Amino acid sequence: MSTEIADVTTARSIRNPVLSGFHPDPSILRVDDDYYLATSTFEWYPGVRVHHSKDLVHWRALGGIVTERRLLDLRGCGDSNGIWAPDLTWHDGLFHLVYSDVASFASGYWDAQNFLTTAPAITGPWSDPVRLHSHGFDASLFHDDDGSVWLLAMSADWRPGRDRFGGIEIQQYDPVRRQLVGPARLIFGGTEVGLTEAPHLYRHDGWYWLVTAEGGTSWEHQVTVARSRELFGPYEVDPAGPLLTSVGRPDLTLQKAGHGSLVRTQRGEWYVAHLVARPYTPLGNCVLGRETALQKVEWSPGDWPSIPGRIPADEVAAPDLPPHPWPDEPATDHFNAPELATWWSTLRRPATDDWIDLRSRPSHLRVYGGQSPVGKQTPSLVARRVGAARCSLETVVEFDPGNHRHLAGITGYYNTQNWHYLYLTRADDGRVMLELLSCDSGLRTAYPRLAVDVDGARRVGLRVTFDGPVLHFAYDLGGGWQQLPVTLDATILSDEHAAQIVDGEPAAWGFTGSLLGLWVQDIGGDGHYADFDHATYLQE
Repeated sequence: MSTEIADVTTARSIRNPVLSGFHPDPSILRVDDDYYLATSTFEWYPGVRVHHSKDLVHWRALGGIVTERRLLDLRGCGDSNGIWAPDLTWHDGLFHLVYSDVASFASGYWDAQNFLTTAPAITGPWSDPVRLHSHGFDASLFHDDDGSVWLLAMSADWRPGRDRFGGIEIQQYDPVRRQLVGPARLIFGGTEVGLTEAPHLYRHDGWYWLVTAEGGTSWEHQVTVARSRELFGPYEVDPAGPLLTSVGRPDLTLQKAGHGSLVRTQRGEWYVAHLVARPYTPLGNCVLGRETALQKVEWSPGDWPSIPGRIPADEVAAPDLPPHPWPDEPATDHFNAPELATWWSTLRRPATDDWIDLRSRPSHLRVYGGQSPVGKQTPSLVARRVGAARCSLETVVEFDPGNHRHLAGITGYYNTQNWHYLYLTRADDGRVMLELLSCDSGLRTAYPRLAVDVDGARRVGLRVTFDGPVLHFAYDLGGGWQQLPVTLDATILSDEHAAQIVDGEPAAWGFTGSLLGLWVQDIGGDGHYADFDHATYLQE
């Protein structure tokens, strides 16, 4: 079959998830013939990851929008805090991005600050952010037909004994004064399912359509639709039930279906972008995290929107649009560009030249060491999302540690409490050693019997491999790859494992997904760095 015919055939269907790995809370937008998906990034820069498509089938990463501390400061950000549920809209020649910076979820408090930034193009430049309210997270903008602009958000209630998800509120935004005006009104209390959040409002067929997420972002998740003739309600819930859910169907590949946003194609077809997850066992751990999928929506005049079976399908009909594939991402990053490629993310601080150096040594990534693996102010971790159950990242590192406070290597990472790490360091006797360390819910495990003497090796190959529920490390001193004789648990690098409830309160949440990364520590603050010659990512 020719390439041209293969592309046309592929374009006839959308295969889910369209964004694999850590890509939750999608906001979908069409501007003329271009489609954009914005997803949550939590404690990772660049914030608000964006993908671009022409046909809803093929997607390419554009990187992130929140690239500077001017737009967001994540120093000290807790695990799974930071940017939640961005909302992307287009109005009056500008892209509008609303995003929530959630600072806490302990003891019933959220401390969610909402921001708005605008740009004439998806690539920027983005304006200085406008501080909106802190009433709740998952904020979004609605541009009404009369030109008015409205901010929606879940209304959080911290008071003991009250529903923390107090419903959906709306407040007018004045784009000239760049501030909220008038009172905030509660327009929707949700259904008996509860945990009502992620509002998106649309005007269609003479109705206001309110799309929300309910049931929490795990197995009970769903997309709820309500409508009203008036902006402020009352809103009637679809009597047929949720638009989309995986509840009660552990046999489905795509679980946790919910948190949806709608888009209409140039030819009048409707789709909903929503999050899903793919556990390795029925209702088991989801190492890939929460991903983005698309479903086709049938919407006849005067009727409610519907999806066949109200369940997420692995494959759905693509819109009637010309196929538009993008060039494949290269497997190997040779670090020849002046900036990190779009597939890389950095933890809690942007990739600035005070610790990321792509210029001093051509075709190398120089990373200056940061804090310890639990440090939340200045870590030095450059990582990419795990996109398949079976995948690997390999690199070649040059590193001259001075002592045990200097480490550099490769990691399978979830958060500060859950990771596996193969690194170079210097032992007390002066030898450079390759060592392995794991952290499971904050409990560290060392493997001293597996330590390898690499003293005298100027370049060391390192590889981390995800093989379904297990993880392996390997090294190469120039004579070929040698796998460390230990099988590690990859499922600790998952949302489910990271979440902790203590006395009914969330002590920790897991909202991201696993990553593969290049990690460097200079715990003593001595100015040490490591040079990575390349990074090759492969997946099945």
